[in-house]
Amino acid sequence: MNKNELIKVLKDHKKWLNDEDGGIRADLSGANLSGANLCGVNLSGADLSGSDLNGADLSGSDLSGANLSGSDLNGANLRGADLSGSDLSGADLRGSDIDFSCWPLWCGSLGVKIDKKIFTQLIYHVCRAVCDDEECKNIQASLAKFANGFHRVVECGKIKEANHETPND
Repeated sequence: MNKNELIKVLKDHKKWLNDEDGGIRADLSGANLSGANLCGVNLSGADLSGSDLNGADLSGSDLSGANLSGSDLNGANLRGADLSGSDLSGADLRGSDIDFSCWPLWCGSLGVKIDKKIFTQLIYHVCRAVCDDEECKNIQASLAKFANGFHRVVECGKIKEANHETPND
């Protein structure tokens, strides 16, 4: 997607958000937005997912290295999106679908606004990591009950709360 196409999509999306004539919800599914400067842009409700939400194709938008700081991604579909290296500081991801996406683990994801669903999803992944350190195991065990609230726990496996073993181990 070139810059002019992106500007048009964002302009039409803004109209859609304001319920104006000619407004169209942003469909950036599968778009290459790697390195794009989307700082402070309102992409609330936008589709940045892969092309098939049934799991056939989970390659969502490439947002790797994109500047999304302060952007509004509330309710956006980020399923399968590559967020590696993106700056999410101050971004609002509440209500977004981040299943199968790549979450950036660097300072650029500090201060991102998330909801309980995403928080639980992140904690579940922390609890399913294998670490031999006793302190880490104790922390995982203390979070297991909360982590089992993960919306995909049936598919991924419930964490046993007593000894932190899972049925899949």
